[in-house]
Amino acid sequence: MASIKLNKNYGSMTVAGIIQKVEPAQGFMTASLLSGDVIRIDVAKSTWYRVLSNVGDEARDRVPDPLTADVEKALGKREDASDQALWDAKYQLLKYIRVGVMVAIRGVSSQNGDDFSLSARVVTLMHSMPDRYGWEDTHWWLQQIGVLFEQWMDVLFDNRRELTENDFSYFYRTNLDLLGGKTGNDTQECATMSRFLYGLSSSYLLTGNNRAFSAASACAKYLVNAFSTLTHDHMYCFWKFGRKHDGKSVKDIISSQNGDDFGTYALYEQIYALAGLTQYYRITQDTSILFYITRSINAFEKFFLDENRPGDPCFTGAGGYFSHIDPVTMRPDSPSLKQNSMRKNWNSVGDHIPAYLINLLLAIDPLPVALENDSWKRLLTLCRKILDDCVENIITHFPPKDDSKFVNERFYADWSPDHEWGWQQNRGIVGHNLKISWNLTRCGHYYAYLSEHFRNEGDGAGEKKYLDFSKRCYETAQKLGKNMEEAGVDLIRGGIYDALERNPGNGTPTEFAWETTKDFWQQEQAILAFYIMAGIPDEYQTKEDGGRFLEFARYCAMFWNAYFIDQENRKIYFRVTESGAPVVQDGYGIQGGHAIAGYHSFELNYLAHIYIRTYTAKSKGQDESFCLSFQPQNCEGVKTFNVLPDFFRPGDLKIISVKFNGVPREIRDPSRFQIDIEDIPAGTKIEVEFMPIRREDSASAEHQIRKEREGALDSSCCATGGR
Repeated sequence: MASIKLNKNYGSMTVAGIIQKVEPAQGFMTASLLSGDVIRIDVAKSTWYRVLSNVGDEARDRVPDPLTADVEKALGKREDASDQALWDAKYQLLKYIRVGVMVAIRGVSSQNGDDFSLSARVVTLMHSMPDRYGWEDTHWWLQQIGVLFEQWMDVLFDNRRELTENDFSYFYRTNLDLLGGKTGNDTQECATMSRFLYGLSSSYLLTGNNRAFSAASACAKYLVNAFSTLTHDHMYCFWKFGRKHDGKSVKDIISSQNGDDFGTYALYEQIYALAGLTQYYRITQDTSILFYITRSINAFEKFFLDENRPGDPCFTGAGGYFSHIDPVTMRPDSPSLKQNSMRKNWNSVGDHIPAYLINLLLAIDPLPVALENDSWKRLLTLCRKILDDCVENIITHFPPKDDSKFVNERFYADWSPDHEWGWQQNRGIVGHNLKISWNLTRCGHYYAYLSEHFRNEGDGAGEKKYLDFSKRCYETAQKLGKNMEEAGVDLIRGGIYDALERNPGNGTPTEFAWETTKDFWQQEQAILAFYIMAGIPDEYQTKEDGGRFLEFARYCAMFWNAYFIDQENRKIYFRVTESGAPVVQDGYGIQGGHAIAGYHSFELNYLAHIYIRTYTAKSKGQDESFCLSFQPQNCEGVKTFNVLPDFFRPGDLKIISVKFNGVPREIRDPSRFQIDIEDIPAGTKIEVEFMPIRREDSASAEHQIRKEREGALDSSCCATGGR
């Protein structure tokens, strides 16, 4: 490609990197970017410095002044300088910048033919201490979720502290403007409200805020009472799209109103109706809520699952779930579905995992101790089957089989890729690729747990099956993560891009489908994916790979906290430019839409907190533990309560404290994440404190033990005919 040298080309430019060199006397620094480029940045009299702030934060700049002797050695005395304003700029450079620190810099680029310069205007440090990152401090994500939660509640519910079902019926609405105010659209979307319920429940899990629990309880009740539709035999549950005032009363809207899914039962909308309910079930174990969850899963299996059905050629038996069905005929092959007829996609297959399966499995595995246990066993068997099917289909069908770096996202019934569907065409969504990496890594952890479980049960075949499954999850997750490094990660500024062509035709690794913008939900997927992949066991990745994933995680977390936080309105911007400027035109200022809805940002707060606490080493003297809050309700004969925060490997965490209504309880086994609740009344607040188990000292020994175990399993399977 020809090199273009523009004359008199000036503009704003943002970069992020690690400082390699500081020259206060000459007034410049150099930074190494993720791309490997080293760039010189000059300072000007108008350059100013800040320390990264959290949402609703006070100024966090606590960088100490340098010693007078060091200043005079480097710059001389201020009164002797011919230009004291320039001396001040050099002093600020000396004070704030150290070799090895991460910085984000917004400046002015100037190009005139071969001459290029970048002059800093705003320099953002990640922490006042050189070796720290603000978002990896103890309370960062707790503060963020707390502030976001309170802002949503105050705007939506007029400062109410105790919430009722009537409050949600009257006040809740899906669409809010940039400031959180009401718009002309008063529709209440079911799947969006459930996402909001996920955020309310997550806020309670992290903070124990009673307002969050009150709101979550009220929201859950309204959701099931206003939006659920049970079949005549109460075996299946479908969810209405929404409710809307028609001038005199409230009108139920049955089928989807979203453009791509209009007039259908879209499976991803049905799936996300469970997202909040399942997270709420995690904190309450309320079996009346579980009733609707299990009936919805029954509907997925009955109406969307592509399994062998003799006499019905529509169902091919190829596995996976159809993306849409006709709400009249209840079939996936109806001509009324148009481009969605007989299709499968990422959302209809992969979204089962993060939306409800993981949280439901956390709640029921290990099995609850209950008066009647057969139904729990059947539910656990079904959930494992669904998870195995989804994971197998993702690993088998989604990764690229051509030269593309991106997964296939849409399919015909037989799993052949559909590269001509609607707006998607032959395009990849960076966030979807990293969402797969994130969730396959979570599943790899769960399968590692199952492998150990079956080993303890003396089931060698089960042990090997899930050990192999775990390995395949890790390998696919890492491959996709590395692919995104090459094509989807912004190696100049941090963060990730949005929609890209799967097969670039512009001679570069990245070709944009539309603009170079970045969406908030995709940054969430990237942060969680890279942090959890950094914690993949050493036997499945090199230290270099783990270190690279941690580096990406930090650059993505930096971009989120530096550019997506709306400090004035205590909210999260939906979209920003590649350099971090907010985009609010064309509907992107809407705060309550189905994509934003108090879901992804709260999910990020919750999981980033526990991943960072678990997988990143802390500076000397920093506390490493974290706490979660639960509150059992209506448990109906269930005598235990599962409290594992997410899918973790055996040996990642231990419990160091349990309190019931503030009173400590004895911990008989720190590695048993099941709490006995037989002797406590409903509504008891349970606080559980977890501590990560560091593996550095025992990593090589564990690796050797695992290798020996794998060898023994291979031999035993050969001896029994390879079962």
